[in-house]
Amino acid sequence: MKRILVSIKRVVDYNVRIRVKPDGSGVITDGVKMSINPFDEIALEEALRIKEKGLAEEVVAVSIGPADCQQQLRTALAMGADRAIHVQTDAIIEPLTAAQVLKALADREQPILAILGKQAIDDDCSQTGQMLAALWQRPQATFASKVEVDGDKARVTREVDAGLETLEVDLPAVITTDLRLNEPRYVKLPDIMKAKKKPLDSIEPASLGVTPTEVVKAVHFEPPASRSKGSMVKDAQELVAALRSKGLV
Repeated sequence: MKRILVSIKRVVDYNVRIRVKPDGSGVITDGVKMSINPFDEIALEEALRIKEKGLAEEVVAVSIGPADCQQQLRTALAMGADRAIHVQTDAIIEPLTAAQVLKALADREQPILAILGKQAIDDDCSQTGQMLAALWQRPQATFASKVEVDGDKARVTREVDAGLETLEVDLPAVITTDLRLNEPRYVKLPDIMKAKKKPLDSIEPASLGVTPTEVVKAVHFEPPASRSKGSMVKDAQELVAALRSKGLV
């Protein structure tokens, strides 16, 4: 079966203003709206579009994290994913651990594509897709702004510093999605109701032979410094003088 594996991450909704705990030990999440990472939502939308073109037969959504992640998996099912896999753990998941879990699932599910968001908006690591490709020993095309699947190959247009670059990769392959690839569909109430009947399997990392390991430990969090008030200058000479007074030129 031609299957696409899509990884989604539960993150604080991008519309929510992030607040740091008073003791600096982390970010406040109690009572805060959580959503699918926006780049992962784009990855899921692209997988669904590939399936709707008849180029794949099944889309499997995967999330790694605590029990609450099932809420985002149900949203993925409502969007159109055929089934979901929840790798349940309360441990902190770093990119390498996530890649190891996805590699184990790729060995089990044998997908033609593994599609991930290029990064998560909470840690901005942008590493999981690349690590998965290395572990899986399959081609990768990152920061995709256009994806075309043709037989056993995929043509990916990706965004680079100098403009656009087009790659052709053999399948199976790993693709990470950029912001301009597509616009995810709106989830309707009937789809939410149907999603409740779709299969959602819950497993533990140990069943995949993976033990979550925390390599990098965050020791302190603090909000960004408040921006200082700007000042108006009459001409370029006054601007240069102001910059010199601040030691900037």
